[in-house]
Amino acid sequence: MIELGKYNTLVISRKTTQGLYLGDPDVEEVLLPWKYAPANAKEGDEIRVFVYNDSEDRMVATTLEPKITLHQFAYLRVKDVTAHGAFLDWGLEKDLFVPFREQPRQMTKGKSYLVYLYLDEESERLVASARITRFLNNKELTVKEGDEVEILIWESTELGINVIINQRHKGLIYHNELFVQVHPGDVRRGYIGKIREDNKIDVLLQKPGYENIETNIEKILQALHERGGFLPLTDKSEPHEIAKLLEMSKKTFKKAIGSLYKQRSIRLEEDGIYLVTTS
Repeated sequence: MIELGKYNTLVISRKTTQGLYLGDPDVEEVLLPWKYAPANAKEGDEIRVFVYNDSEDRMVATTLEPKITLHQFAYLRVKDVTAHGAFLDWGLEKDLFVPFREQPRQMTKGKSYLVYLYLDEESERLVASARITRFLNNKELTVKEGDEVEILIWESTELGINVIINQRHKGLIYHNELFVQVHPGDVRRGYIGKIREDNKIDVLLQKPGYENIETNIEKILQALHERGGFLPLTDKSEPHEIAKLLEMSKKTFKKAIGSLYKQRSIRLEEDGIYLVTTS
């Protein structure tokens, strides 16, 4: 079965003046236009393609890579707004449609929005929605505390930054745990912190525990070497100053320099940290 909105690995069944037909001619086929066909392609070859709807709502294949696939979230730019809805640039020849009913706020041409790609059962077309929360599932979690995960930056709130975890769950990075600059649409590595009784998930940008301290000890030593053996930071430095130089939280910084001081690898002075060199 050929699946809309997904990558399909299909066999070339025949060649026509329009392009290559892929799939089983007795069951289901899809056209790959010649402009997307690989050179020297021949019948019987397997080819990996993305399948979507063309301008006439027919299934069509492409070897281009879209910026979003079925049941995924992505941050996409609005190319146009019409009387029917908005059209997004998702990297393919036909733009991705967002009906007005799927826009919490009316979209503006040139701006970018986080959207979810789904198959509309009524029209059998691929459609995007900016009503994000209804596509997230925190009732049945697939993560546990301490897991390394992929996070997609979503939006800023009073408490912190909402993120999407592994394209499935909603999470939150608290402002006091945010020590690097992030923007909507950024994809980063994160770690599951605390999972609360209501299945709300706290997300960290650094791995919790001693392994994280070891990593940041190396980061501080590297920064000291790169800056001639001195860093203008102390345990009284503001969190934003530490984040700007080292991309770590003040709490992590203090633990790391404490370990380095005990190892006699650094000297702590009122103006900053000095690397201890051995003769």
